[in-house]
Amino acid sequence: MQPQPVSLLIVDDHPVVVAGIQSLLQEAPGIRVAGCCTDGQAARAFLEREHADILLLDIQLPDINGLELCLELRTRYPHLRILALSNYNEKSMISKMLEHGASGYLLKNASTQELQEAIAAAMQDRLFFSSDVAKKMLEAPGKAPVPYLTRREKEILRLIMDGHTSNAIADILCISQLTVETHRRNIIRKFDAPSMGVVIKLAMEHGLT
Repeated sequence: MQPQPVSLLIVDDHPVVVAGIQSLLQEAPGIRVAGCCTDGQAARAFLEREHADILLLDIQLPDINGLELCLELRTRYPHLRILALSNYNEKSMISKMLEHGASGYLLKNASTQELQEAIAAAMQDRLFFSSDVAKKMLEAPGKAPVPYLTRREKEILRLIMDGHTSNAIADILCISQLTVETHRRNIIRKFDAPSMGVVIKLAMEHGLT
């Protein structure tokens, strides 16, 4: 009797990335792409009705932070192994994804071999990093890493750095001023800074302009 193939769910809001992964794994033995979702809500709905062994998770989705979704799904589905998928090769983000339950971290330019090895490693409860990520993790520590910011937080930080007030930012982004203030507090907290002025200084040092 043939063993059951590993069931894979891809969660990424970029159709080109999804199509690329499907193409790479189309002929891979023992792996079946069970479904593809473009956001966290769709992933939740899929897992409520279907089984998946492995989830390839884009860490930046339109409706939820990948860190939050990773922790949520690992808590709800202990059998599920999650492999982070990202364009960001940053130690701070890699470490946080592992802390939130990810079984590995792959860059979106990962090869077919790396994808297959990552899936096999996750099924054996082993960590896996794509080659560029592994090199990054072995680098000697330098200056403090840039904290992970959501897309919205990055937008707001750039507008603050351009001199816009919270009220103006609310108008530009069509959100409430209260929401802007909440994002401001979260940004300051993530930078572990005493004020937004210090955040702006750190952001400029890291080239976040």
